[in-house]
Amino acid sequence: MTILAKTLAALGVSIALLAPVAHAERLKDLATIAGVRQNQLMGYGIVVGLDGTGDQTTQTPFTVQSIAAMLQQMGVTLPPGTNLQLKNVAAVMVTTSLPAFAQPGQMLDVTVSSMGNAKSLRGGTLLMTPLKGADGAIYGMAQGNILVGGVGAQSPGGGASVVVNHLSVGRISGGATVERAVPTALGEGGQIRLELNSTDFATASRVVEAINNKYGTGIAYALDGRVIRVQAPSASDQRVTFIGQLEDIDVRPSALAAKVIMNARTGSVVMNQAVTLQTCAISHGNLSVAVSADPQVSQPNAMSGGQTAVTNPGSVDIQKAPGKVLMVQGGAALADVVKALNAIGASPQDLLAILQAMKASGALRAELEII
Repeated sequence: MTILAKTLAALGVSIALLAPVAHAERLKDLATIAGVRQNQLMGYGIVVGLDGTGDQTTQTPFTVQSIAAMLQQMGVTLPPGTNLQLKNVAAVMVTTSLPAFAQPGQMLDVTVSSMGNAKSLRGGTLLMTPLKGADGAIYGMAQGNILVGGVGAQSPGGGASVVVNHLSVGRISGGATVERAVPTALGEGGQIRLELNSTDFATASRVVEAINNKYGTGIAYALDGRVIRVQAPSASDQRVTFIGQLEDIDVRPSALAAKVIMNARTGSVVMNQAVTLQTCAISHGNLSVAVSADPQVSQPNAMSGGQTAVTNPGSVDIQKAPGKVLMVQGGAALADVVKALNAIGASPQDLLAILQAMKASGALRAELEII
């Protein structure tokens, strides 16, 4: 073997060792079954039994209206002009999610959130609240004692208070009962649809290949880069078994696309392992300009007939930290990028500007997304 061949062989081994290993993942982790989904439910309710921490009714008239309407439905008629002063009542919004295939009688956990100015929901009881879906139909009923994960205390004079965690949101475990099931069209026409969590044509083709290798050619075919149609048994019990086995198939997804996510509000930056750089030079330095005024009083001598004068001489101070120019070699990996940017002392906000400039110059081999 020649020296050149030996060198190329050694280089090939090195590249193979440095290349990231793609691990197979279950199809359950890569895709979902079309139609198998949750549905959000919401309802307006009243919490009673609070220890003087309810809504201030003068500022939340809807709480008084709700109590008056509820009492009227129970046969209690309030005299005209009655001014209710309720301290132990709070208007709340109740939310939960109806899981797929939920049947009437099943119990759901609900979250209760104050929508007025109640100080705390601790110790309160939610009265029977209908939970509606997006179509306006009632799918559940909620009621029960609220558990709040916080605690608060206030001095008798109101001068000092201590609050730990959040007091205006609570939770009721098993606080809702499903009243109506949502019909799910699963396997109609002898077919099911797999929907990948993210659009990727390479991963879609590998999923089709893995399914056809196990069950036979023509069982699965891709409609696009996200949706895959699979032939399924017509009998419901066989279809359930088939879907369970289908979700356990191992598929090796394609490599991640190089991407950089930046949050301009918090200054956080997240990069995946596929991000690389071309050869570039980065300059970084801090420049601060301070403008200030120092009032000075000029007092004339006695009997001179002069007047006291006040002057504001201004001063401008410019400070510049030592700048650095750093050379980043082409093909740098994620670790090299982070190490290089930390070496020049870049803060998160500086890092945003540097990455944007690198993307504009073409040195950053990644998709830049600002959220």
